[in-house]
Amino acid sequence: MAENFIDFVKIYCRSGSGGAGSVHFRREKFVPKGGPDGGDGGRGAHIILKGNSNLWTLLHLKYRKHIYADNGKPGGGHGSNGAQGEDIILEVPLGTVAKNADTDEKLLEITEEGEEKILLEGGLGGLGNLHFKTSTNQAPRYAQPGVSGIEMPIVLELKLLADVGLVGFPNAGKSTLLSVVSAAKPKIADYAFTTLVPNLGVVAYRDMQSFVIADIPGIIEGAAEGKGLGIRFLRHIERNSVLLFMISAEAENIDKEYSVLLGELKKYNPELLDKERLLAITKSDLIDEELKELMASELPENVSFVFISSVAQIGLQELKDKLWQLLTK
Repeated sequence: MAENFIDFVKIYCRSGSGGAGSVHFRREKFVPKGGPDGGDGGRGAHIILKGNSNLWTLLHLKYRKHIYADNGKPGGGHGSNGAQGEDIILEVPLGTVAKNADTDEKLLEITEEGEEKILLEGGLGGLGNLHFKTSTNQAPRYAQPGVSGIEMPIVLELKLLADVGLVGFPNAGKSTLLSVVSAAKPKIADYAFTTLVPNLGVVAYRDMQSFVIADIPGIIEGAAEGKGLGIRFLRHIERNSVLLFMISAEAENIDKEYSVLLGELKKYNPELLDKERLLAITKSDLIDEELKELMASELPENVSFVFISSVAQIGLQELKDKLWQLLTK
């Protein structure tokens, strides 16, 4: 699974150039000096991105290092226009962002099924000499060349589309929660970085409602600077409406761990702190009610919290209720 999840590819792209306009004159029997009738060149091919909800990785584009679109055909005589280049349509997962690899400028993003956006426009075809005839120039011997296509190194980044993003240190119980509240089957084991790729799960809620949770590889201190799995997966949190912070009841200092997690998100993108937040204390089946009350008094302020245990099925409905309230706020 890990080697098949590709959320970043770099491709060198070139759209098609427009075809040249034609310099041609009408030549028929009994019309020895016919006027200009050169046709226009065809438009160069576009490179287009199209959203496909059945894709969840950019793996299919990993080995396409160069994408060159067809040029438009030149115009012909008798006013005939050249054919357009055949557009190249690249299907991508929903949540794909395209950037100029040289400048990091965002060009477009695809978020809906079937949505099509032009990544690089093909060049316009040149006008034939038919267009340049005037009362003082009855026989123009020139036409426009086609407009060149656009060449650019493109970076495609996938940012998962989910309602809730799980944020926590490795081994905080994120994958276990996802496996219990949804049909997702992430790899689970009792060691750090079990999750090497993001996992999505659909959580069924009351009255046939549902929402999507993304289990993202655990954050470690320094992730924003590239330590551990680094910022590679922090981008997937950017699209989530709600961030569910998960900290184990076994942690020595829950308030400190929460502050570290917030700090990493702030260093990566301060706007992440504007999202709705909920704190889940995991593995709470290991502590009694008296200890829960004591811990509650020491939890971070300004964030709602819930004690849960995925294994013992404790607090999960309360968790879903609170997440739903935040999602529909």
